[in-house]
Amino acid sequence: MPVTTTSPTWTHAPVRVGLVGAGPWARAVHARVLAAGPETRLTSVWARRPEAARETAAPHGAAVAATFEELLDDCEAVAFSVPPSVQATLAVRAAEAGKALLLEKPLALGLPSARRLVDAIDTSGVVSQLVLTNRYHPVTRQFLAEARELDVSGARACCLSGAFLGGDFATPWRLEHGALLDLGPHLLDLLDAALGPIVRVRGAGDPRRWLELTCEHDSGAVSQASLSGSVDVERGITRIELFGRHPELVLDGGALDHEESWPVLRREFATAVRSGRPGELDAHRGLHLQTLMAQALGD
Repeated sequence: MPVTTTSPTWTHAPVRVGLVGAGPWARAVHARVLAAGPETRLTSVWARRPEAARETAAPHGAAVAATFEELLDDCEAVAFSVPPSVQATLAVRAAEAGKALLLEKPLALGLPSARRLVDAIDTSGVVSQLVLTNRYHPVTRQFLAEARELDVSGARACCLSGAFLGGDFATPWRLEHGALLDLGPHLLDLLDAALGPIVRVRGAGDPRRWLELTCEHDSGAVSQASLSGSVDVERGITRIELFGRHPELVLDGGALDHEESWPVLRREFATAVRSGRPGELDAHRGLHLQTLMAQALGD
């Protein structure tokens, strides 16, 4: 599905979005998707390195903001594609300025910073939304709809890649904090959505090498998740298997074409901004996931 595909026709003015960040993910996803419209328009880009901001903005005819404050003056919503520690600080300032927020996961490096961000969002009353890529894909949504009709006893899940071994995503914060903060939000979100709220999670292992999570759900189901960004696999593996008194139900995330997710994400963010009503994947969802990750680490 092309990144510009939307249905039905968008009848509102496009949401003017400023982008913070100009790294590989910002260029490949945020800038490209937000510029594709018709629901959004990329107005400007601000980054620590002005030359990177220019390279990100130029293909889409967006301006380059000299400062973060200048970016805020030129938009009604802000998308973030920066390390969690930077997002947690700047997103508070954007919320206080009355800007809607398109946030990356995790919200922050730690639970206190995530809480401060959510408090700022609640105080300002702005709309927020998380970029949880898999959740916007039609196949994932069908999987979750089917899962919620089942009496699941247990689940196995994994999210494995070699991203930390080298390349664009072997970034300092990922190498320091490992797979739990980077990959954990995806699996915890999907398991929580499929089996019911996670009420307890225990972690074992090293997030920088291999981490095992055991989750207890309020439904009585138990799920286990394996996380690593430091294993040599040909392509990333994301898989969830649900078991019970029913045939196995499987989501193979590695087989999904994420190009089908972006038009849905953009449409739902713009709809939330124009209506003033956030969807279920807002900052409060991010805080719930951050709380689970802190629990897994024993914090």
